Amino acid sequence: MKYVFYGQSPVGELTLAQEGGALTHLLFGHVQMDAVQEKTPLLTEAWGQLEEYFAGARRVFDLPLMPQGTDFQRRVWDALLTIPYGETRSYGEIAALAGSPKAFRAAGMANHNNPISIIIPCHRVIGKNGSLTGYGGGLEAKRFLLELEKREF
Repeated sequence: MKYVFYGQSPVGELTLAQEGGALTHLLFGHVQMDAVQEKTPLLTEAWGQLEEYFAGARRVFDLPLMPQGTDFQRRVWDALLTIPYGETRSYGEIAALAGSPKAFRAAGMANHNNPISIIIPCHRVIGKNGSLTGYGGGLEAKRFLLELEKREF
């Protein structure tokens, strides 16, 4: 069974979903899903960890994740999880970590299709020249998240 929860955050409304005991989605906005709207224990824990993150009290998430995608997308998402809090990487660096150093555009698309934003930190990927480039939650949200991670709490 799939469950969904909607909550307000400093970057706007977020949609969290779980299935089979793992988080499957963390999306920006109110995204309609074919799911039961219920704040399960896992979704409660995920929301609590997000609140700690936004308060500057959490740097690493500890949740079971189950993003659905191709093998390459999953390798990119695994590479994103290696980016330390407060640091950034380029799309080329992520492509190399995913085992395809020349596939920086494909890594960008996998980054764009990340179904578990923030927790799988796609906001930490920037252009080779240091530009923010696009972000599913909007550039203001990306800027906010990067600035949040630079703060000393």
